[in-house]
Amino acid sequence: MSIYDLTKEELEEYFINHGEKKFHADQLFSWLYEKKITSFDEVTNIKKEFLEIIKKDFSIKSLKILKKETDVDVNKYLFLLDDKECIETVLMKHDYGNSICISSQVGCNMGCSFCESGRVKKKRNLKVSEMVRQVLEVEEDLGKRISHVVIMGIGEPFDNYDNVMKFLKIMNDPKGLAIGSRHMTISTCGIIPKIKEFINFPLQVNLAISLHAPTDELRSKLMPINKAYPLKDLMVVLKEYIKVTNRRLTFEYILLDGINDREEDAKALVKLIKGMNAYVNLIPYNENSKLEYNRSSGMQIMKFYDILKKNHIQVTIRREFGSNISAACGQLRSKKEEL
Repeated sequence: MSIYDLTKEELEEYFINHGEKKFHADQLFSWLYEKKITSFDEVTNIKKEFLEIIKKDFSIKSLKILKKETDVDVNKYLFLLDDKECIETVLMKHDYGNSICISSQVGCNMGCSFCESGRVKKKRNLKVSEMVRQVLEVEEDLGKRISHVVIMGIGEPFDNYDNVMKFLKIMNDPKGLAIGSRHMTISTCGIIPKIKEFINFPLQVNLAISLHAPTDELRSKLMPINKAYPLKDLMVVLKEYIKVTNRRLTFEYILLDGINDREEDAKALVKLIKGMNAYVNLIPYNENSKLEYNRSSGMQIMKFYDILKKNHIQVTIRREFGSNISAACGQLRSKKEEL
């Protein structure tokens, strides 16, 4: 088992169960996440006899960077896991800091028709340590601190709920990576039972909804999850989320040429979300030869944007990264799978 699978509370319990003081968990967390040790032998304030026990119980292995692609203000990493599976991680450099988009599963079962990640079905959930190490390896490669975390890579985070929540706690812990909860965002395609559970999560982590269509008919064609959790039910729980947490929600909306970018789609979206404490993040589509969709033209994107804006919907157009590399989530992994 990896030492990075444990939250600080679990590590405190480990020390107590072995007759040691729980403050050693703080010390070990500091070595792991502040000093970023690569061997337990570097720890100097825990007695050597107990370090030997820790060595037997836990590993401290890193992930292997199989491939790295770079473009302006972006690095894309393909990581090799212990079972020879691969995942992707993306670093984006902003004026406000360094943001990382991590994967939460090997593959994805949500089956969104426009998504490269979903072409390879879910093989398993990522362990907590495999998510944590994505951040640590990128920090080491970059030589700078990661300030923002987005769980929006390969996989559906709420399909790996417990591990993702533990990951968030480790990221936020003052002795962990001390990333503020409002600097972390989790994206889901709309698994209603887990959204209800997330309402009571103690950290003020941002929630983003992969919406991509304003009606049940269109969304069900694009996203099979909508058949299980239709928009009318999803909107009810999202309004409850806003009421209870008093936090602003993000709706992600990939614009597909002639599919969901028409004037009537924009007006339907206004009708769907008007009055909610939310904003829309319009996303230009990354085209892929394996999928049938095309990106909307710049003019059409601006028309869609203007309709939302004129109807007092808060809206942004996502800044594009990685146009010269395998930009879409899952493309780098798919290329390896096809070799």
